[in-house]
Amino acid sequence: LFFNVDQPRIYSPSKYSEISDKLIPVYPLTKGLSNDTMSKYTQMAFEKCGKRLNEVLSPELLKKRGLPDIITTVSDMHRPTSDNALYRAKKRIAYEEFLWYCFAIKQNSSEVLKKTEVNKYIPVADTKRLTEKLPFKLTKPQIETYKTIEKETCEGTVLNRLIQGDVGSGKTIVAILALLLCVCNGKQGAFMAPTEVLATQHFNKISEMTKEYGLPFKAALLTGSLSAKAKREVYESLLNGSVNLVIGTHALLEDPVKFKDLSMVVTDEQHRFGVEQRKKLTLKGEDVHTIVMSATPIPRSLAMILYGGMQVCVIDELPANRLPIKNALVDVNYRQSAYAFIKKEVEASHQAYVICPMIEPGVMEDLENVKDYGKMLSEKLGDKIRIAILHGKMKGKEKNEIMENFAAGNIDVLVSTTVIEVGIDVPNATVMMIENAERFGLAALHQIRGRVGRGKDQSFCIFVDTTRSEKTKKRLGVVANSNNGFEIAEADLKMRGPGEMSGTLQSGDSGFVFADLYEDADMLYIANEDAGALFADDPDLSKSENAALSKRYNEVQNAGYLRTI
Repeated sequence: LFFNVDQPRIYSPSKYSEISDKLIPVYPLTKGLSNDTMSKYTQMAFEKCGKRLNEVLSPELLKKRGLPDIITTVSDMHRPTSDNALYRAKKRIAYEEFLWYCFAIKQNSSEVLKKTEVNKYIPVADTKRLTEKLPFKLTKPQIETYKTIEKETCEGTVLNRLIQGDVGSGKTIVAILALLLCVCNGKQGAFMAPTEVLATQHFNKISEMTKEYGLPFKAALLTGSLSAKAKREVYESLLNGSVNLVIGTHALLEDPVKFKDLSMVVTDEQHRFGVEQRKKLTLKGEDVHTIVMSATPIPRSLAMILYGGMQVCVIDELPANRLPIKNALVDVNYRQSAYAFIKKEVEASHQAYVICPMIEPGVMEDLENVKDYGKMLSEKLGDKIRIAILHGKMKGKEKNEIMENFAAGNIDVLVSTTVIEVGIDVPNATVMMIENAERFGLAALHQIRGRVGRGKDQSFCIFVDTTRSEKTKKRLGVVANSNNGFEIAEADLKMRGPGEMSGTLQSGDSGFVFADLYEDADMLYIANEDAGALFADDPDLSKSENAALSKRYNEVQNAGYLRTI
């Protein structure tokens, strides 16, 4: 057995002892740029500009909350003197992000239950006819949620509602009913999704329903990959009113997008959009009704803070025709049996996903990666099984083509990173196998699992734990023993406890840039308390002593960093 050492560095014993005791930052790099170079330049930048960093939090507040000042924070993020220094620096950044978010919630809550005459609806028979024609019965929470939307819009209340429902609970059909109410009142609606794959999926679904049930939708799709000519055609159709429903991505936010009479905006997976982004779309009309949908399960104690500025409807019941997913938590010795099971399901005309935490081989060699796994699985399953890979480094067009082929049944097994996590609906997929499950947060695992179990056939999820840790086995057992996202979220928070650093890969669904809902829950509680006190004392941040706070708050808003759950 031979080893090669690439680009070795030789240190004296004393120098090695000095550097080995330090925490060394690891930066994301590009070709031709080394970690040493990045470290050198960040240090130079800090030495030159660090003292210019403006502290916006008062000394009293920092002392009360046990947080470092901004200069110490930035220094310790890049060159921490200890594990505790790094921990405190991360907590300071999380606290400030939560503070601005909670303050924005306090400000926006004053707009709840605003009245309108411009967008006051009347009930229509079309929505009832559609529910009667559907091949499935709506659940009680679905019916109640739509009735709430209908009641408020017909009373002249400007809708500001969040529909929170577990994966596969049927939020989209409720949104379609709401948009149908909108267009039947002679108005225009917009349906915004975070990815082209998801936007296209919604567009195709609504187009099929329009044709099958004779709905009055005149829908158009607007995404970034459309040609300039196709975009102009959509712009013109929205402005002259010949299109009454547009489904799209961030492209809907562009300045050329103007409406004749925009009345309702639905945002899917809304945590993927900034507060200002969502607001920009609603400002394209007058008194626009807002519906946002989230499949992110949030513990109730956190949800009371995070959803403070919105009225919430919860869809907590799965459709009657859905069979509960059968779960298995296994170790690496089960892999061969799992491959045989996947092959058996494919031969029964079903499809499967395999999720890996990495795209390609990296420093962490114990983690499975999509590229190598795809090749290995092709050898294991044979030429007759059609396998494809999918990951975030692919271009949008290529990702769309792969997902479209998978949805059409032209791919049997999709080996992917978590890019498939968001809202993809392939009812024929019945197996989800998640490699290195211990590397993911429980919320992420639940969201990934939600890609199966969307059809009438029995579905299965296999969690592969590559550790031999009893603690990890207990944690993963939470998601393996429950299909209820809200139960899992509560258990995850309870098991970790606010402030515990888990080291797992989160799904990104917290919607925050730096803070993590679970690891930094302690910071959220106190940031919400401090934001409330600040808002009560100075709701517009107009007092002279809050000038620095006001400036930073505006900077955060303008930069699009204010996220929402």
